[in-house]
Amino acid sequence: TKTISKCYVQVTGMTCASCVANIERNLRREDGIHSILVALMAGKAEVRYNPAVIHPAAIAELIRELGFGATVMENYGEGDGILELVVRGMTCASCVHKIESTLMKTNGVLYCSVALATNKAHIKYDPEIVGPRDIIQVIKDLGFTTSLVKKDRSASHLDHKQEIRQWKRSFVVSLVFCVPVMGLMIYMMVMDSQLSDAHTHHNMSNEEMEALHSSMFLEYQLLPGLSVMNFLSFLLCIPVQMFGGWHFYIQAYKALKHKTANMDVLIVLATSIAFVYSFVILLVAMAEKAKVNPVTFFDTPPMLFVFISLGRWLEHVAKGKTSEALARLISLQATEATIVTLGPDNVLLSEEQVDVELVQRGDIVKVIPGGKFPVDGRVIEGHSMVDESLITGEAMPVTKKPGNTVIAGSINQNGSLLISATHVGADTTLSQIVKLVEEAQTSKAPIQQFADKLSGYFVPAIVAVSVVTLFAWIIIGFVDFEIVEKYFLGYNKSISTAEVIIRFAFQASITVLCIACPCSLGLA
Repeated sequence: TKTISKCYVQVTGMTCASCVANIERNLRREDGIHSILVALMAGKAEVRYNPAVIHPAAIAELIRELGFGATVMENYGEGDGILELVVRGMTCASCVHKIESTLMKTNGVLYCSVALATNKAHIKYDPEIVGPRDIIQVIKDLGFTTSLVKKDRSASHLDHKQEIRQWKRSFVVSLVFCVPVMGLMIYMMVMDSQLSDAHTHHNMSNEEMEALHSSMFLEYQLLPGLSVMNFLSFLLCIPVQMFGGWHFYIQAYKALKHKTANMDVLIVLATSIAFVYSFVILLVAMAEKAKVNPVTFFDTPPMLFVFISLGRWLEHVAKGKTSEALARLISLQATEATIVTLGPDNVLLSEEQVDVELVQRGDIVKVIPGGKFPVDGRVIEGHSMVDESLITGEAMPVTKKPGNTVIAGSINQNGSLLISATHVGADTTLSQIVKLVEEAQTSKAPIQQFADKLSGYFVPAIVAVSVVTLFAWIIIGFVDFEIVEKYFLGYNKSISTAEVIIRFAFQASITVLCIACPCSLGLA
């Protein structure tokens, strides 16, 4: 007897079924190669060869000569099958032991554990030697009833409904309060520019300017130091900070707990500082009964939250769209299969309906006209036309005769076919597509990972810069007060120079923090 070994080769550059056929056809001719099975979506070939004649590296080289990329997959978990079963009728630990020991003695079972409390059995097996039906039969022979754990066939875990709702709510709240704040800002800008025009044309004195300025409704002081503008902005800002920013605060807290800084930390930092600083400045102004209204940053948080929550909302909507497509794909899978037993000369001996999950490699499956192919396989007998549009997009039915491959989920049209199962369970083309989409959804875009990595350095850097600004201005102020006086307009002459310097330094450093907050990074 010659020994047969098995190896897996990762194949790149395959585009369609003809590439697969090309590789299989050419490799079968080679000496020492017993059989070859190529999965297009997974991009891997399973080759059974005679190690005395040929070795895996040579096989990969043969595939490379055909114009594809090929690398031998070392330590590839020999494609172990995993089976989850519900076992009923167990009463005590000895039942558990009986099942486990009998299964472990079965040829091809690699690992088995049975839990009495949950009535579940977890079994690893080698699909080459044994299959799920054999294992179920073994358990049934011991006198227990057993069935497969029903998998959730819908893609409900990917529909992002909850996130879409949460970000939409966050966006709407921020937007409702942001619009008035922006309106106030624009109004102030327009009025300011008109005033400065008036100032240049009519040579008014500064006193008249200030009188005119304070006569504007928004600059009117409700209490000394508290203008209508600032009061309204403050009122509009609170709900945004509380409700619009709620999710950002949660995410930021989680990130900081793990000692990392992501985008959310930056957003929270900038908005909170802008909000708290503006609030404190207002209180100080009211305490001092200031004549000139302080400059506040109440417009920063609402606008930032609006844009970012809009972005997050759109992102989740887009992800939800793919999962709709995914749910449709999953619904295309057949749920049952008709397995037949063939005698000599392909005579039908018996047939039985089983769950798709129970189809084993090498099983002969009968597909009637109008039926779906439950697994990927190769036609053994019969001629038919098959609608493969779900995978290829080709509307015209494809002729299938013995030797052709068929794809799970495609629809058999006019003839009855017998196929031999080549890829079952998670290896079928359809399952691979579903898996690819799931992976694409759960992984981040490379640029997004890059932004997150950057923000890890960006947060400390910006905080450092603003601290440097703070100290720089304090030093400048104490060395040469005139510079501060030149830039810090309208400060109250009655307060000490030290206080003026510190307050100006703070204003400068907060401005740095608010403006350099990663609006650009985060929004992008």
